[in-house]
Amino acid sequence: MLSLDVDINRGRFRLEARVEFEEGVSGLFGRSGSGKSTLLNVIAGVIDPDRGRVVLDGETLFDSEKGLCVPSHRRRIGFVFQDSQLFPHYTVKGNLLYGWKQTPPRERRFKLDDVVDLLAIGHLLDSHPRRISGGEKQRVALGRALLASPRMLLLDEPLAALDQSLKEQILPFMRRVRDELGLPMVYVSHSLPEILYLTDQLTLIAGGRILGSGPLHTLLDAEQIRSEDRLGLDNSLAVTIESHDAEGGCTFGIFQGRRLALPFRSALMPGDRVYVSVHRTEVALGKSFVEGLSIQNQLPGRIVSIDSAGDSVQIVADVGVLLRAEITQRAYRDMALREGDAVNCLIKATSFSYLTLDEGDEKAARSLDRSVIEMTSQVH
Repeated sequence: MLSLDVDINRGRFRLEARVEFEEGVSGLFGRSGSGKSTLLNVIAGVIDPDRGRVVLDGETLFDSEKGLCVPSHRRRIGFVFQDSQLFPHYTVKGNLLYGWKQTPPRERRFKLDDVVDLLAIGHLLDSHPRRISGGEKQRVALGRALLASPRMLLLDEPLAALDQSLKEQILPFMRRVRDELGLPMVYVSHSLPEILYLTDQLTLIAGGRILGSGPLHTLLDAEQIRSEDRLGLDNSLAVTIESHDAEGGCTFGIFQGRRLALPFRSALMPGDRVYVSVHRTEVALGKSFVEGLSIQNQLPGRIVSIDSAGDSVQIVADVGVLLRAEITQRAYRDMALREGDAVNCLIKATSFSYLTLDEGDEKAARSLDRSVIEMTSQVH
């Protein structure tokens, strides 16, 4: 486990971070300039906080009161950046072995051949970085970090500089590293679908402040987070895929024991757990169940808050999770809604968006999953 309680003051920017990252993959999500990269640099030992403590697996890496600061090269934390930062004068193999050679033999966890197979980069070993694609560079950068035998991986928007097709190449490998190696990772991105491809354990950050940590659906129910429009978060529902109706153009999922009609997504398999989102302006309200509508989804709930501002009214209803709707002042007046009232939330199937990647990404991941790589006992 990684525990941070740090403050940094850099003129107009102040970071106040009190957060714990558990085992597995943790996503760090926020807008540009929110403090994500600064926080990673604190963990890695690149930036010293003005005050606080950083503790990894019981070892104190930084303590301002005790004057303790473990240098970055002794923290055994792997770092993967946006631009790969490969050594241009080394071949791919030379880049991969750079950290491995610096690691004492007794501390080496992985073998070159195992990591090369895991990331499918064997055909690149004799090439120089200028001769390979952006997606291949990021896989090599990931392999270099792994071969340094880190006890934790930090990934700072590693796909931000890649176009969609290259993201489709590398994300399945990120998930394979997660599944095969089990290394703790902190994955930074301002793309929620990218993070949710790997984990739904999120830490949300805005303006240098940690807003909350935990599963996405839990975080979205917090008032402090709902009020942070800068995050760009809206209604998100955790759904378990049930079946497909290709002819009818729908995929069906189960949410809170109820069946939802969603946009057709053939790459999703029954049993898959995914997040879908719907904007608050796409949620209609009724006082009871309505028959004979083309709107296929109706979720009963109860109003927990009403916020009237400007031309619109924000309604929050408890439907098992908190669901936000935005209606006009006229609709609010005509319906005479009050806190505590029963309400029916109506949502068209086509109004939902998947907070996952495109179908090509899912198919690529499943293709990789079918070709299981046998790792040596050293890897495990």
